[in-house]
Amino acid sequence: MNKSKWKNLFLDILLDIMGAFLYDIGIYCFAVNAKFAPAGVTGIAVISSYLFGLPMGRLALLFNIPIIIITYHILGKKFILKTIKTMLIFSFILDYVMPFFPMYSGNPFYAAICTGVFTGLGLAVIYIRGTSTGGTDFLIMSARKLYPHISIGQITWIIDGTVILLGAFVFKNIDSVILGLVAIMAAAIVIDKIMYGLGAGKLIFIVTEHGDMITKEIGTVTSRGATLLKGKGSFSKKDKQIVMCACNNRQVLQIRKVADETDPDAFIIITESNGVYGRGFKTVNDI
Repeated sequence: MNKSKWKNLFLDILLDIMGAFLYDIGIYCFAVNAKFAPAGVTGIAVISSYLFGLPMGRLALLFNIPIIIITYHILGKKFILKTIKTMLIFSFILDYVMPFFPMYSGNPFYAAICTGVFTGLGLAVIYIRGTSTGGTDFLIMSARKLYPHISIGQITWIIDGTVILLGAFVFKNIDSVILGLVAIMAAAIVIDKIMYGLGAGKLIFIVTEHGDMITKEIGTVTSRGATLLKGKGSFSKKDKQIVMCACNNRQVLQIRKVADETDPDAFIIITESNGVYGRGFKTVNDI
């Protein structure tokens, strides 16, 4: 193994440990005392631990074994092995490190929010490195490959919703459904913000007959480049130039003002961009 591979392995393990601490804090310190089931295999482990008094981390590993066997040929050896490493770290920290941490015993609603925030942070850290915690992630990705016409959101809600409802029967409390849903939504928001929000910005399209002038002014005002595309008006049949410019949120008003002052008849479209990679932005390999 060369130096670069050792470095990547070290970084993978370091971020696995960081992600595990964040995720396991959400589960052990907040979800357990609040008596609700988080989503996925971890939620099943929480329920089983409540019923039988067994360690959650080892239960999660046990429940993952049949899922790994089922999805091995679908997801591939490399990804599965990388994820097993992550799963072992998560389970070890949950069973052997988290018991030294205090449990939150306050408002269950606050506990659900904290569960979502911490688990979301933990998952985002490991997703960035191209791994996962296994469990329902494997089922979701496999189902997506086998049934591409079904959205990931639909698959996720079916699987996670089943676990949350099961928790309501075990804990004998309908509030556990609400708490589980709150935790899922909080985690989803955090994951999106970490993985996409930090690199998010705006994508601006300007339909004009003065594209060269507008791109020059954009460069002068914002030092931002732009791309000129060819177009034609569907009604006027006139040739048009389409200025495409990716920018950060602070530069939107500047670019809009440039377009309006240069060509008052320009047609301006501003959309969200979840991630922009390349010169002037993040590189593809950025963590």
